[in-house]
Amino acid sequence: MNQQSPSIRKEVEVHYLETKESERLSGAHGELERLRTLEILARALPPAPAVIFDIGGTAGAYAFPLSGQGYLVHLIDPVEIHLEQAKARSAASGTTLGSITKGDARCLSAQSNSADAVLLLGPLYHLVERSDRLMALREARRILKTKGVLIAAAISRFASLIDGLARGFFHDSDFRRIVASDLATGQHRNPTNQTAYFTTAYFHRPEELAAEVREASFADIQIFAVEGPVWSTAHLGEAWDDPVQRKSLMEFLARIERESSAHGASAHLVAVAHAT
Repeated sequence: MNQQSPSIRKEVEVHYLETKESERLSGAHGELERLRTLEILARALPPAPAVIFDIGGTAGAYAFPLSGQGYLVHLIDPVEIHLEQAKARSAASGTTLGSITKGDARCLSAQSNSADAVLLLGPLYHLVERSDRLMALREARRILKTKGVLIAAAISRFASLIDGLARGFFHDSDFRRIVASDLATGQHRNPTNQTAYFTTAYFHRPEELAAEVREASFADIQIFAVEGPVWSTAHLGEAWDDPVQRKSLMEFLARIERESSAHGASAHLVAVAHAT
């Protein structure tokens, strides 16, 4: 069992203190990410009542729905305000998680071979060094049972370029410098006070995400495009508000989610793999 005090970059913690992650996952763009992720989880997870560790699970956007489906979910996050929000949601909803604890994805207190599934739906893009991402992946492998499922998210290397043009940030020369760094190295830094420009992160190429998961001794690796190429389009909100169009959109995105030519255009990627 590994134990250490969880650590997170100060600017990342400040970003999440200034923004509400749960609110980000509402509205057309956030709902699209959340519902598509839940769709992928529904197909990839073992049946309930499996034991899931949701590492970097923020305030429980996925932990609570999964708990409601009968899973035993342990929520771990390094940001205190997320833990407070999760505890408040638990108290208000009457939905009890297996545990809500502070922790670091790179060094977990969970016992080896204790999880049927591990979710890393945030840590990989806030661990900017490859060695740290591999530590987190290997910790996930350590606590997973043989044949257990890893579901790990990443942000696309090209997300800031696409998002900046779609949301009108591109006129800002500071933002264009951020994009230049993202494209060249994957290292996303935000020296401005614009929270919409996100915070310190690493943006993956699709094949790089697969390679890191493979290096951490996982097999049967599949990469899924979460939002596909539609997340930045001008009429997404209009389509999302129409139940008929929304249904078709979700069906089309499921149809192309493993299309490698579309992966880079998605804001988020998800790797699904099994512990060997």
